[in-house]
Amino acid sequence: MKNLMKSIVLGASVAVMSAGASVAGDYPASVPLQDGAQAAMDTIKPANETFRIAYMPPATEFNYYIAIGEGIKKVAAEKGVEVFMLAPQSGADINGQMGMIQDVLTQDVDAIIFGTHDEFAAAPLLKKAVNKGVAVVMINSDIPNFPTPIHGVVGYAQRKGTHKIADWAIAKADGKPVKVGIIEGQPGYHSTERVGGFLDGIKDADNFEVVVSIDGKWNVEGGNTAGMDILQSHPDVDMLFAANDYMAIGASYAAKAVGQRDLTILGNDGDTSGLEEIAAGNFTATVNTVPFLMGQAAMNATMDALNGTFEGGWIEIPTTIVDGSNVVQVLQEPEKLFPQPSKSY
Repeated sequence: MKNLMKSIVLGASVAVMSAGASVAGDYPASVPLQDGAQAAMDTIKPANETFRIAYMPPATEFNYYIAIGEGIKKVAAEKGVEVFMLAPQSGADINGQMGMIQDVLTQDVDAIIFGTHDEFAAAPLLKKAVNKGVAVVMINSDIPNFPTPIHGVVGYAQRKGTHKIADWAIAKADGKPVKVGIIEGQPGYHSTERVGGFLDGIKDADNFEVVVSIDGKWNVEGGNTAGMDILQSHPDVDMLFAANDYMAIGASYAAKAVGQRDLTILGNDGDTSGLEEIAAGNFTATVNTVPFLMGQAAMNATMDALNGTFEGGWIEIPTTIVDGSNVVQVLQEPEKLFPQPSKSY
């Protein structure tokens, strides 16, 4: 199993969340999870005097999760704790991630900060972690009722974020008819919420028509394949909504390949690569979920959980819509981004 793992020791210093946020320490104030979804905070029993924390995203292929890890890294050095990252390369390698969680459960870890593309596969293993006294915090999610009780969830309101970009799209269309192709993520909670939010947003717009919806597998290659399939089978499509920026970038490659220069392409995440593609005019807009700051919030909450001062619940990270009108402003704050932009803006 260990030859499949990527282990990175993380370290660094703390940064402040966005101005105006209601904060408890260095993160927005939490709200309760659904009844039965909250693990009792007094079950947390750290095993080490110097805390040892596993960061376990679903894959290393996504810079988004590396950016979250860099946010975790900043807080880890400030607090003087060890954080190591374990993740499969591919987000589709569910079995690989489950094997890594099993391996971590045999080690003396005090907390697991995790993200997963299959909450039902992960739940039995995370139940074991909670029962062992390990603090368990989920990142990049707003799931109110994980299949087994956990201590906290840190993320953004996914359905609300993509509803927001749907509102943006309706305003930009200004009543003109729009045919939409949807590029979903790999089936699961994240894809359901993100696509669902966009569909909720356009359902009462009589000028919007969804003509096709295809799985883009969360990555650039899958987005390119899905985008090409959509544009070849529906050449009259005006807009593509992708459930993350990687698929939006892939769709932009497909649009160029078939000569669709005026296609509106929408993404979700706020990855540095996606922001730079928007600045270059290669796709149109995204929901910026500031993953670097999300990582800092998750680590601060985890530290408070280990120290007995976090009450549990969901911590919401604010989002904004980024398009050509404000993307340079976002890229001019590289301290909030990882990886850093490829050039100065």
